Amino acid sequence: MSGASLRVDKWLWYARATKSRSLAQKLATSGHVRVNKEKISSASKALKVGDVLTITLERRILVLKVLELGTRRGPYEEARKLYEDMSPPPPPKKDSPPPPPGQREAGSGRPTKRDRRKIDAFRLDD
Repeated sequence: MSGASLRVDKWLWYARATKSRSLAQKLATSGHVRVNKEKISSASKALKVGDVLTITLERRILVLKVLELGTRRGPYEEARKLYEDMSPPPPPKKDSPPPPPGQREAGSGRPTKRDRRKIDAFRLDD
């Protein structure tokens, strides 16, 4: 089956790169998918084994090499065999400096009664 091919949107759905086929179609038509470094504008672009897809998502870039075309949207273990992930590693997280005194880290919630007393005592010392 060297001449076999499959639509990009269908393959993205089979490989579990998107949650639904309609989302795969939107991704392909919006210009966020490249096949062998060429930007595609149609979800019906034919994929073959050996093609390299570059997908730009909201927070990352996926580079996937097509190993198999697949016949259905199966479980993750089956979908993982359809591609080889050649994505660049994510950038290292920057070590943020500790917050200035009297301020809390983002996402740490409201201060407790004890924390509040410490904050008030700290501010009164000035």
